[in-house]
Amino acid sequence: MPLDQLHQTLHRILPDAQLQPTALPGLPELRLWLLDPANLDRAFASEETQRLLEQPPYWGFCWGSGLALARWVLDDPERVRGKRVVDFGSGSGIVALACSAAGAQLSIACDLDQPARLAAALNAELNGLPLTLADDYFSVTGELDLIFAADVLYDRDNHGFLEHFRQRAAEVLVADSRVRDLQHPGYRKLATLAGQTWPDLGEPVEFRQVALYQATA
Repeated sequence: MPLDQLHQTLHRILPDAQLQPTALPGLPELRLWLLDPANLDRAFASEETQRLLEQPPYWGFCWGSGLALARWVLDDPERVRGKRVVDFGSGSGIVALACSAAGAQLSIACDLDQPARLAAALNAELNGLPLTLADDYFSVTGELDLIFAADVLYDRDNHGFLEHFRQRAAEVLVADSRVRDLQHPGYRKLATLAGQTWPDLGEPVEFRQVALYQATA
């Protein structure tokens, strides 16, 4: 069973952790399989901390920028309705799922991490939404109308994708809670959104303010 597979992956990192279907703050339209907060409210052994650093289960959280971007999509579904979209570095798949719920013609959750793709598939099933999975951005074929990327700029290597995104799609939307002033040709700050990582990691208030950047062809 896919959920059993995902739990096996999780237990190699945190042996006692569990995933549970979770309602999201400010986003009642969707639920995700996320880490049970009870597994996080304790001290971690040194070997657990090391494994978390080496193999962080990003897909077990709904990160603040993804949550904010998903809310933004569902508040204005005409932005994606009938379009072909990619959620780059999709993690749990929250943005791709919001696009699917908003009526995208094709919504692709793209992530190099196999457990993340498995989590996105399970979350699509949980919400009864169609979702296409991709393991490599460069393997995605066909015309794209929109590319989304949430909380990916922490990795400097991902900054190299920003120009490629502009060449590939008519519109690019990048949401990030850590990058306040993105200086990249063609991108402008469109809005500041409210977001919160879930389960709650007790992040500082400033990390609950999500910058949304847009590039258009």
